[in-house]
Amino acid sequence: RSGSLPSFAMRLHQLKLEYVPDQDRLLLRLSTDQNAEVLLWITRRCVQRLWAVLLDMAHAVPEIALQPNPEARRALLDFRHAAAVSQADFSRPYADVPRVYPMGPEPLLVVRVEARRGEKGQTLSLFPERGESIHIQLDEKLVHGLLKLIENGVKKADWNLALRIGTSSAPVHADNERPTIN
Repeated sequence: RSGSLPSFAMRLHQLKLEYVPDQDRLLLRLSTDQNAEVLLWITRRCVQRLWAVLLDMAHAVPEIALQPNPEARRALLDFRHAAAVSQADFSRPYADVPRVYPMGPEPLLVVRVEARRGEKGQTLSLFPERGESIHIQLDEKLVHGLLKLIENGVKKADWNLALRIGTSSAPVHADNERPTIN
């Protein structure tokens, strides 16, 4: 639903997600193979929506989606997640090279998240509070890698969200507490 808003389509080269305590937000850094970088703030509230959208994307893989048994779907999702994460290279540092910032040098606050399935696969769309929307093509490995980065970031943030793969489609609040919206 980006309508007539301008958008920025990215060929993702590298991404980094880190918790910034002073902001109580996650900073998502997305770089392209052309050395462009987009900086985005992800709030606790946005993580909840982003997690659900990414899980829906992970469930949309035909091998999972076509499983008639819900338990088999969950088990297959858990298996594919573990396989994708084990193949990902989380040890490579984020490249420290001169960058251009097509959306500005300051992080933009993400206020809406959507996923679309098209002829080229799945696209994650991030809509900042102002400016252009960002559209990122994600294959299955990138979806699972991003889920893992979010899980790690949320642990560092100590936001008391129990994020689960294969067990539910939305974050569960630990200890059945009431959700906090920030």
